[in-house]
Amino acid sequence: MSRVFEEIEDGRGGVTKYRKHPNGRGFVEVSASVDASAFIAPTSYVEAGAEIGRSVRIGPGCWIGRNALVGATAQLGASVRIGEGAVIGAGSKVGSYARVGDNARVTGGARVPADSTVADNAVIASKSSRGEGWASAA
Repeated sequence: MSRVFEEIEDGRGGVTKYRKHPNGRGFVEVSASVDASAFIAPTSYVEAGAEIGRSVRIGPGCWIGRNALVGATAQLGASVRIGEGAVIGAGSKVGSYARVGDNARVTGGARVPADSTVADNAVIASKSSRGEGWASAA
């Protein structure tokens, strides 16, 4: 029989309760909102208050921070970190091992390449002045 919830103790003695998302079996904190059609890989975590939209695909080893928003049809590669309060727009793609900082915004349809870092509070538009629509590598 599999467990419905997992509890993880933090370094300060607090306990966070996660449930496994039915599509992919990733860990979702109980107050987070994840659309049933989203895929959350089994080694990924979605933190408290986060919202994951329709048909989102989150690869293995990802961490979605508190109160982050991942819009419909967005795709995250492996081992992506999305900071607290960050927004990933609908249809965006974030490459493997990329980091999106706290309160950063990746607008709808934008691309963040693998191994890139988007700074805290930065905005990545879907079309840059060069027409590429990509964040720059760190």
